[in-house]
Amino acid sequence: MNNIILLVVLGLASYFFGNINWAIIISKLKKQDIRKMGSGNPGTLNMSRNLGLKLGLLTFLLDILKGVIPSLIAVIVFKGRGYFENTEFALVDFASYMCGLFAVLGHIYPVIFKFKGGKGIATTIGVFIVCESMHGWEWSIVVIMALVAALIFIYLTEFGAMGSFIAITPPAIGGSIRLFLLYGSEEKLATCLAFYIVTNMIIFAICFFTWFAHRKNIKRMLEGDEHPTSIKEMVVKMKAKKAAERAEALARAQAELETNNEVQSSQSQEESKS
Repeated sequence: MNNIILLVVLGLASYFFGNINWAIIISKLKKQDIRKMGSGNPGTLNMSRNLGLKLGLLTFLLDILKGVIPSLIAVIVFKGRGYFENTEFALVDFASYMCGLFAVLGHIYPVIFKFKGGKGIATTIGVFIVCESMHGWEWSIVVIMALVAALIFIYLTEFGAMGSFIAITPPAIGGSIRLFLLYGSEEKLATCLAFYIVTNMIIFAICFFTWFAHRKNIKRMLEGDEHPTSIKEMVVKMKAKKAAERAEALARAQAELETNNEVQSSQSQEESKS
């Protein structure tokens, strides 16, 4: 198949794959609608605040896969297809980011949900995990360090949106640096300049759309009205829920035991009378 046609097909497939919203699906399975709870955003933080840390983390991991899978498929498909014609720019470097961008757009602007989706942070993280790690484990460290820094920031400040920006911005910068190291020489730029610029614009676009999706959060942060994201409170709630479930299970077991004892006692009395 022609490379351009293949890029178009994978781009469209990535967009529709991004339309899958796990927060909505999981909340519906719980007979609730996350879009009518808390901030109304069908994403990790709102799920964690309203349906618990476990379901929030499950949503986070599934949304990461929404970025990982399209970008990974692009890597697998284009890894051995060489370069754009008359250039030294590898098809795989363009395709992996392009499919990632379409997956993020599918998450933020899903046609099946009337273009009202999540904010794309986890999906963006998934894209960067694939695009950076395919060039060596050392580039993956940038993504891991950004995630750790974001988690620590959210834990200390309770600003979830700002922590989200910390999670995606360093990997984006790392991706641009990696492209410069690969194609920044005069010899390569002579043939690769257009694709080099476009690929960097795609990286910027991935971040821009996720930042833009957080515009209301930014406004609330500036006004001091942003919803707090307390990891400590989420952990306390999770522990309290577990304790309540254990107490309920124990109460049921005791009730069943008492019922069985009453039945056995009744049977014994009937046997003694007979």
